[in-house]
Amino acid sequence: MIPPDHPRYRSLVTRERLAGCAKKGIVAMEGLTAHGRGEAFDYLIGERTTISGLLAEQTAAAMLISARHPVISVNGNTAALAAHEIAALQEACGALVEVNLFHRTEKRVAQIEDLLRNAGADVYSGEAERLLPLSHDRAWCRRGGMFSADVVLVPLEDGDRCEALVSLGKTVIAIDLNPLSRTARHATLTIVDELTRALPAISRACRELSAADRDRLLSTVDNHYLLSEAIHEMTARLSHALD
Repeated sequence: MIPPDHPRYRSLVTRERLAGCAKKGIVAMEGLTAHGRGEAFDYLIGERTTISGLLAEQTAAAMLISARHPVISVNGNTAALAAHEIAALQEACGALVEVNLFHRTEKRVAQIEDLLRNAGADVYSGEAERLLPLSHDRAWCRRGGMFSADVVLVPLEDGDRCEALVSLGKTVIAIDLNPLSRTARHATLTIVDELTRALPAISRACRELSAADRDRLLSTVDNHYLLSEAIHEMTARLSHALD
């Protein structure tokens, strides 16, 4: 039997949770495929937070708590996997939480907002408009939410919207286990780590960083370096995989 503190046990529980949310319509079926792809990359970093991942998480915290109008964008997978972690991060950094979906229906939006509220998040809802320069439904957002944000955290993001947000002059923080994805390469800052490890680490850094630490992290942001380090950590692990 796999012990509860083993990464494999957590993976099994996560899959069951996602499957249950997919049956309810909270998670799109395509989201299950996306999660499986992420799991494969998590194996490559040893199912742990790497040195570069932790640096990215601390930098993300500095960005969020220094922002004028930060927003955490949540899709179905993020809500299903980490609703409580989203609520905790909101409390730590004061960001708005807004639901944004590729496979958008009003029913799904309401289900995900309810899931987040039940976990303790204060969800920014109301009338959405097609405000982002996209041809699909992720263009829909709130004028006082993501559209007005200066910093947007986009866990489990698609590349199209990441590029669109950057083109609007926003600082975009992505959480993406694939350092080669379009999202990872176009975001202002990419955290190569698993969602339920990354969010608590960002929350912890929001509470613990000094003003001097924030200034240092913000003045040295280098996403190319972080992605290069993530790839190096993956290849180093592969080179010793059979040891």
